[in-house]
Amino acid sequence: QGADGARGDDTSKLKALVSEWVNQEFKPDRPIEPDNKHLCGFTNDACGRLFCPAEIDWNNPIARAGIQDCREGYIVTDLSFLAFLYDKYTVNPNDLEEGLFKGKILVQGYKAIFMSPSSAKDIEGNGDGMDIIQNNRLAKKSATGIKVKKHVVEIIKLRKVTPRSITYIACQV
Repeated sequence: QGADGARGDDTSKLKALVSEWVNQEFKPDRPIEPDNKHLCGFTNDACGRLFCPAEIDWNNPIARAGIQDCREGYIVTDLSFLAFLYDKYTVNPNDLEEGLFKGKILVQGYKAIFMSPSSAKDIEGNGDGMDIIQNNRLAKKSATGIKVKKHVVEIIKLRKVTPRSITYIACQV
């Protein structure tokens, strides 16, 4: 079990949470159901917007159809930087690193897995991840001084947001 069990737990947890977050933020005509894969992906406007490569405009009907039909020039690959990775789900074409890994759903997923699902409701901060680690250090004891349940960041001694932990969450989302 170990890592495989934890990964399965994370997948299960995020499956419901991500669909809830997408439904709340984008209010799609067809709400995403966590147990129905047929309403997800590029056939769903909200999912398509998030999974669209950042350099392609999902609002362009030609681009959208090209992605949905896997036409040349619109094929999504493992080298694509998807919109959900970016702050406000948009990319600056002159600086592809600006806002990268600061997407709201990505940060919510990070907090839900490494802290707690309830902490994902608050995603304020400058996006450098230090608020996640600092909030964990401050929340070690309740007001009565009783030790509360440890967050994953404390259990695995995660002292900073790492490229590896971001990659794990990006793949899970």
